[in-house]
Amino acid sequence: MNPLLLRTALVTGLVIGALNIVFSGLQFGFDRLPVWFWLSQLLLIPAMILPIRFFPQAAVTREFLRRAGLYALGWAVPYAIYKFAADALSPSFSPAASLTSYVLMVTVFALLFAAIRRPQR
Repeated sequence: MNPLLLRTALVTGLVIGALNIVFSGLQFGFDRLPVWFWLSQLLLIPAMILPIRFFPQAAVTREFLRRAGLYALGWAVPYAIYKFAADALSPSFSPAASLTSYVLMVTVFALLFAAIRRPQR
C-alpha cells in the first residue's frame, strides 16, 4: 500500500475516534463511557485502512453512481463503528432508528463526495 495512503488512513481513523470520544464524552460524560466504547474506537484504525483503497479508485471513476458506490463502500465500515458505538450509549437506543440513520448518512456522504470529487475531464 502507498505510504501516503496508509498514513492518511491511520490519521483519519485516529481523528474520527478522537472526535467520537470527545462528542460522546461531552454528551454522556467522560466518566460514564464504558470500556467497550473506548476499545471500539480502536477498531476505526483498521476500519479506515481496509477500505481506503476505494477512495482513490472512486476519484478516477467517471460514472456518477459507480463513483458514489465506491465512496459508500469506503465510508460504510468506519461510519458504522462511529455511529453505532455512540448510539448504543443512549438509554433510548433504537437499533432500527440507528440503522435507518446510518444508511441515510452513508448515502448522503456517498452522493456528496461523488458530486464534489469528480474526475478531471
